[in-house]
Amino acid sequence: MAWVTNIKTNKAAKDRPPPDQPRRRGGGLTLRILAVNFIAPFVLLSGLLYMGEYREGLIAAELETLKAQSQLFAGAIAEGAVRPVEKGKPFLFARPEEIETLVPELSRRMVRRLGETTNNRTRLFDSSGDMMGDSHQLPGPGGVVQITTLEPPREGFSLSAAIGSGLIKLLDMMPNRTNLPSYPQTASNDIKAYPDATQALQGYVSATAWKDKDGRMILTAAAPVQKIKQVMGVVMISRDGRDIDYAMARVRLEVLTVFLGALSITIFVSLYLAGTIASPLRKLARAAEDVRAGKARHAAIPDLSKRRDEIGELSESLRAMTQALLDRMDTIERFAADVAHEIKNPLTSLRSAVETVAIVKDKKDQDRLMEIIQHDVQRLDRLITDISQASRLDAELSRDEMTLVDLRALLAQLVATHERPVVRFALAAQDKPSVMLVLPEAGGLHVRGNEGRLAQVFENLIGNAVSFSPASGTVTVRVVRDRNQALIMVEDEGPGIPEGKLEAVFERFYSERPKHEAYGGHSGLGLSIAMQIISAHHGRIWAENIKDAEGKVKGARFTVMLEAVS
Repeated sequence: MAWVTNIKTNKAAKDRPPPDQPRRRGGGLTLRILAVNFIAPFVLLSGLLYMGEYREGLIAAELETLKAQSQLFAGAIAEGAVRPVEKGKPFLFARPEEIETLVPELSRRMVRRLGETTNNRTRLFDSSGDMMGDSHQLPGPGGVVQITTLEPPREGFSLSAAIGSGLIKLLDMMPNRTNLPSYPQTASNDIKAYPDATQALQGYVSATAWKDKDGRMILTAAAPVQKIKQVMGVVMISRDGRDIDYAMARVRLEVLTVFLGALSITIFVSLYLAGTIASPLRKLARAAEDVRAGKARHAAIPDLSKRRDEIGELSESLRAMTQALLDRMDTIERFAADVAHEIKNPLTSLRSAVETVAIVKDKKDQDRLMEIIQHDVQRLDRLITDISQASRLDAELSRDEMTLVDLRALLAQLVATHERPVVRFALAAQDKPSVMLVLPEAGGLHVRGNEGRLAQVFENLIGNAVSFSPASGTVTVRVVRDRNQALIMVEDEGPGIPEGKLEAVFERFYSERPKHEAYGGHSGLGLSIAMQIISAHHGRIWAENIKDAEGKVKGARFTVMLEAVS
C-alpha cells in the first residue's frame, strides 16, 4: 500500500508545474479597456445603418416640393394655354370635358419656359394621354433636339478627392431601409407608361420615388391641368435624386469622420490607460511571481508610491508584504539556529552522561549520572514544548477572536492566584513575596483582545517578578489610564535588569534567572512570547529599572501598553 501511495504522490508531483515556471498571461486588462472604450465609437458608427428614416424624410420632402411645383405649373397652364371648344359645335351637344381645351403650340412654349426655371424635366399630356410637350425636347429645323444632363467635367487627380469619392462609394454600399420600385424604362410618349401621370389624368395629384436600372433615384410628380372638374391634361415633373444621395453621403461621411476621430482618440486613451494601469500591474504580477518562485530576496517590487492611486497603494502593500516575508524568513532562520543551539546543550550533556554511566562502577556516581540524565531529559521535554508553542503562536494569534476584556477582573483573578489562601490580602508571606494590585478608583478598564492570551502575558510577567523578588518583598501590579491607552505595570523588588539587556530580555532563548534557581528550569521563551502576543494586539511592551533618588536599582518594571476601549 505504501508503494501505491508513493506512485500517486510522484504522479501528482509530476503533473504539478515547477515552482519557478511563470504562468502564461495575456493582455486581458488591455483588451477590456479597449473593448469598453470602443463601445461609444461603434455605437456612433452603427447609426449609419439606421439612417433610413432620415433618407425617407428627405425623399418625402422632395416629393412634396415636386407635387407643389407640378400643381403650380398645372395651374399656370390651365390659365394661360387653353381655349374654348370650337364655335361651330353646338354647346348643347358638346361634352363637358371639351368645354375648354389646351392650345398645343402655346402649351409647348409654356412647358419649355417653365422648365427653364428649374433643372427638372417637365412633360405635358393632353386629356387623351398623348404627349404635347417636353422641356427636354426642343423643336428645330432638322427635327427635335433632345436635352441630356451631362456629368460635371473631371478635374485633375486629387488624393483627397479620390479618398472622398471612395468613401462615398463605400457608404453607398451600406443597406438602406427604403426599397424603391423600379422606374419604367421606356421612351414612349404614352401616358400609360407613367403611373403618376395616369393617376393625375383621373384628377389626383401623385408623386413617387423610383430607382433606375443603375440604382440611381428618380423622383416624379404629376398634377392634373383642370378647371373646376374638367381635366384638360397632365403635367408631370421628374428629376434625379442625386441631391438626396449627396446629402446622405455627406451625412454619412460626417458621421464616419467623427467616428474615425473618436476612434483615434479612443485608441490613444486606451493605450494610455493600458500603459498606466495594465503595464504597472503586469510588472507587479511578475515581481509577485518571482517571490512565489522562491526569488524573494532577489525580486525587486516596483515602487509606484508616487502615483498616489490604488496601484501605488498596491505597490506599497506588496513591498511591505515582501519585506515582512523576508523578515519572517530571517526570523525563522534565526529561530532554527537558536533552537539547534539550545537543544545541542542538553543533548551534549545527556550524551556525556550516557557514555559515562556505562563506565562508572560506583553506585553513588551512577545515581548521580542518572539524575543528570533525567534532568536533561526533562529540560529537553520542556524546551521542545516551549519551542512548539512558540512556533504555533503566530498562526494561532491570527485565528484568535478579539473580544472586550475587563482588565479589572482579569488582573484581580491573576493576583489572587499568587496569594496564599489564608493571608489573601496580606502584604507579605513567609515563603514568597506578596502581590498587590493597584487600580484606578473610577473609570472603565476595557481593552479589545483575546482574554486567554493576555492572561498568559500577565501571568508570565507576574511569575517572573515573584521569582526575582525576595520573600519579604512585594510585587505590585499597577494599572494607569492615560487618555486612550491603558498602561499595565508589573514592578518587583529584585536585582533589576542589566542596563545593556533591557531589550535583549525579549529575545528568544534569553534567560537571566535568580541564583537560587536550578539551571535549565526555563527555556527563555516567555518574554519573547509575551512580546508576540502584545504586538498582535497592536500594543507595546518594554522593560526598565526602578531607581531611587541616588540612582540605585531597586527593582525592575515591565510595562504593557494597550489601546483602551471607552
